Amino acid sequence: MNELAASKPACLPHIPPLNIGGGLRYIGVWKHLERLMPNPKFAVVSLTEAAAARARALIEAAGKPVAGIKVGIKNGGCAGMTYTLDLAEAVTPGDEVIADQGVNILIAPKDLMFLLGTKLDFEADKFASSFTFQNPNQTAACGCGESVSITPAVEA
Repeated sequence: MNELAASKPACLPHIPPLNIGGGLRYIGVWKHLERLMPNPKFAVVSLTEAAAARARALIEAAGKPVAGIKVGIKNGGCAGMTYTLDLAEAVTPGDEVIADQGVNILIAPKDLMFLLGTKLDFEADKFASSFTFQNPNQTAACGCGESVSITPAVEA
């Protein structure tokens, strides 16, 4: 039996095993991760220390219960897609939940393959500060930097 199929990574807590041919296989996103990533502890999205510190500060300052930060993508902009980042009050059924440096990162199932391997950073300079996405699946960005083109990991 494939060692990866027998061990379930911590970043996929909600995907149930399916017994196929005497061996456990994880359905859904796991079948793609098994093919793409030899490391079962690979996180879909990770945070730099700066991003984690800023996310923790935003969560503490929210003044209400927060389940984590919701990271995603949506259609829009001149390049076709934009990243989304919000505070989430609750985990939506089906969300991937990744704990990184004391921050829960929530990702909707439809966004997983677009964000696979993304590192979220927080950059600040004299005039501006913002979260930035370092996404290996990103193929282009518009001139203003507000929208991107992303190829899902299964098609890359």
